Amino acid sequence: MSEEKIRVLIAKPGLDGHDRGAKVVARALRDAGMEVIYTGLRQTPEMIAEAALQEDVDVVGLSILSGAHMALVPRVIELLRGEGLDDVMIVVGGIIPDEDIPRLIEMGVSAVFGPGTNTDDTVQHIKRTLKDR
Repeated sequence: MSEEKIRVLIAKPGLDGHDRGAKVVARALRDAGMEVIYTGLRQTPEMIAEAALQEDVDVVGLSILSGAHMALVPRVIELLRGEGLDDVMIVVGGIIPDEDIPRLIEMGVSAVFGPGTNTDDTVQHIKRTLKDR
């Protein structure tokens, strides 16, 4: 990574109507010096992939509380890869059962952050992982 600011897209895919956690994470990332684009509630995977492409982001953060993560995350990944965004880091936050985390990682998710995760852990993971690329 050069000295340019890290660009992060925070998205709420699906019908989940709660975005408090996503907003807390977005603020923490912004406070850590990153540029943050928040797409708002009820985004389709297609809308998220298009926003990631248009905004030229380094990271896509998906916040999912609805339980639909095993349908939504793979679709977002498929669309991002289809747009040639193979180098975009994908992180997931929300209510994700422990047994689903290894499958998400295998699909290409860099990290899964559950409720109560210290926002500094999220910031450091993104910075460290992008620096190592």
